Amino acid sequence: MVWSKPRPDGRNSVAAGDFIDWRAQSTAFQGLHAWTGRTVSLAIGNERPEQIFASATTPGWITNFGYEFQLGRDFVAEEGVVGNDQSVILSNRLWQERWGADPTIVGKAIRLDGKPHTVVGVLGPGPGDRIEQKMYLPLAFTPDQINHNFHWLLVMGRLKPGVTVAQANAQMEGIAKRIADAFPDQKKGWQISVEPLHNNFLSRNTINALWFLLAGVGLVLLIACANVANLLLARGAARQREVALRSSLGASPRQIATQFLAKSVVLALLGGLFGLGLAVAIMRAILAVMPAYTLPSEVDVRLSIPVLLFTVAAVVGSGILFGCAPAWQAIHSNLSENLKEGARGTTGGRHRVQRALVVAEFALALTLLAGGGLAIHSLMNLSRVDLGFRTERLLTFFLPVPNERLKGAERVTLFYDQLEEKLRALPGVEAVTIATGGPLRGGFGMGVDIVGRPRAQGSARDSAAFIMATPDYFRTYGLPILQGRGFTPQDDASSPRVAVVNESFVKRHFKDVDPLTQRVAVDELVPGQTRVGKAVEWQVVGVVRDVKNRGARDEVRPEIDVPFAQSPWPSVGVTVRSTGDPNTLRSGIGAVIQQMDPDLPMAGVNTMEQIVSERLSNDRFNAVLFSSFAVVALVLAAIGIYGVMSFVVAQRRHEVGVRVALGASRRQVLQLVMGDGMRTALLGTALGFAGAYGVGRAMQGLWFGVGALDFGRFAAIALTLIATALLACYVPARRAATVDPVVALRD
Repeated sequence: MVWSKPRPDGRNSVAAGDFIDWRAQSTAFQGLHAWTGRTVSLAIGNERPEQIFASATTPGWITNFGYEFQLGRDFVAEEGVVGNDQSVILSNRLWQERWGADPTIVGKAIRLDGKPHTVVGVLGPGPGDRIEQKMYLPLAFTPDQINHNFHWLLVMGRLKPGVTVAQANAQMEGIAKRIADAFPDQKKGWQISVEPLHNNFLSRNTINALWFLLAGVGLVLLIACANVANLLLARGAARQREVALRSSLGASPRQIATQFLAKSVVLALLGGLFGLGLAVAIMRAILAVMPAYTLPSEVDVRLSIPVLLFTVAAVVGSGILFGCAPAWQAIHSNLSENLKEGARGTTGGRHRVQRALVVAEFALALTLLAGGGLAIHSLMNLSRVDLGFRTERLLTFFLPVPNERLKGAERVTLFYDQLEEKLRALPGVEAVTIATGGPLRGGFGMGVDIVGRPRAQGSARDSAAFIMATPDYFRTYGLPILQGRGFTPQDDASSPRVAVVNESFVKRHFKDVDPLTQRVAVDELVPGQTRVGKAVEWQVVGVVRDVKNRGARDEVRPEIDVPFAQSPWPSVGVTVRSTGDPNTLRSGIGAVIQQMDPDLPMAGVNTMEQIVSERLSNDRFNAVLFSSFAVVALVLAAIGIYGVMSFVVAQRRHEVGVRVALGASRRQVLQLVMGDGMRTALLGTALGFAGAYGVGRAMQGLWFGVGALDFGRFAAIALTLIATALLACYVPARRAATVDPVVALRD
């Protein structure tokens, strides 16, 4: 990937003029290509138009990326020229779903955005079907798009053999300097960054979350192996006398080891087969509930055979190792002592390993429980964040209007004035706004200057979210104006340009001045064109309350809102506030859109409450997985201590009988056995606090509003673990307390 960088810690898309200069001057790449996302309206027959996500790519991009074709070919150079760009390449899945895998599709025309496009190729099945884009169009640059200040492209190249990333970076930095020298007013201070494509689109939070999930899986695996080891050690220890008898009667060490090994392998294989079936079922369940944007769509989510084989090998190895260990120990020990010790049924040093494993299980379980608790705490904190606006009874959708359909500011303004009027007339509509951004969505990222306040020489411009909105914007979202006023219908194209800024903008730029006396300068956005004009001044007339304009966990970005009539734009978002259930308005709104433009689809129709819920889905998903791991760990730890205590009770049956015969009460026996088990559990819990603290420290950047030390929650988790251990110890302890001393002594 090749990125433009406005500052060392930033990363931006690329201007078309920059890309063309890069491709002409660089020699490090065997191919350098650009692409951008696009939404198109697909109409087949008399069906209602459907919104399709597409990519506009320079010819050769698909071949450079490595996709294979089922039918047809990639775009040729001639199709990257304006006027010859009415071609399209389909993904394999779209071809099958919408055209029934028609083998004669190549050469046929389909209607996109009301215009015929010729199908020149169909991608083969595979990776191309996983990404969001379902079709590809040629990227052809019009003269107004070739500039150095409107950043809208993504650029990817394949390095020539032998060229390193560092060498490519050095060459591209030289090109960036030449461009900055040629266009100092547009590119001063801009740099270039060449980065490996692998994981380039994964956020740091997502990468960290995946590592922590993997660590959670590893801890569960360790606990499972410890449990297998514990149960097999207990079972093997119980057969010590049997092994001694077999050896004394002439069985060879190889025969005894083979018997133990055969049983361990059969148990491990049966467990592995059951685990494989469970893994397939769980994977299908996860894919069914996983939010679509937890991971990029390019990621192939499937059951990994290498990972599965490693896990099976770990558990099978644990079963074989600890299943045969007692046989090896018995063979190499004193047979007469084993026979006498087995007859007495007393405990010995062999239980230390088992207790150590239980301690480890409880420590790991507490660590996982702490991680799950932190994830849930973070999710609760996020769900309680004040977003700054009213989310109830709002229905939102996008209108992906092609730039060429509404040319000129007057046509754009007239179209949306009429649409807003028709929507407001629908029954059940309280307010309507049309805007190029909004709460949780932000807006155009634009460079900003304060009029009358020159920038320091060589410093980069500050940026802000720039939103064009109709007058009801603040009323629709329930945003209070703290100073001055909002927009009115009189703020039209013939009136002085006015702007409303948010609190964060005031704190950053107007700390010691009255914001209503200030003006801001922002480069003009030319309606429907991928270029910016000269800087335009806007008089600040109001200050609006801060609203979360990026996400619940992100800091509020400085924002400038301007009247839509004074800076119109073809593609917009529409938000409707209803008097009742907003979902009841869907059909009425759809009819209005269909009436105004039959080829225009409604995209992303959702209530605002759905959008808020979806924004939390990643955190909710992580919390569910961490909590699931923690519950499994808790159950395994409980099974572990129950198994050990049951074994100890069985081994100490003779001792308990003697104690009861000598006058020990049931309560004393109960306390003896439970105390023994709880000491083991408490030691594991104490050690687990170190792991819990480590998890808290490591996860601080991943979760929201959660500190490394949360003694209250850690204590609650520890009490849950101890209560589980208490219950697991009580059952075998109660069994010991009911031992008949006569039977125990006779046995």
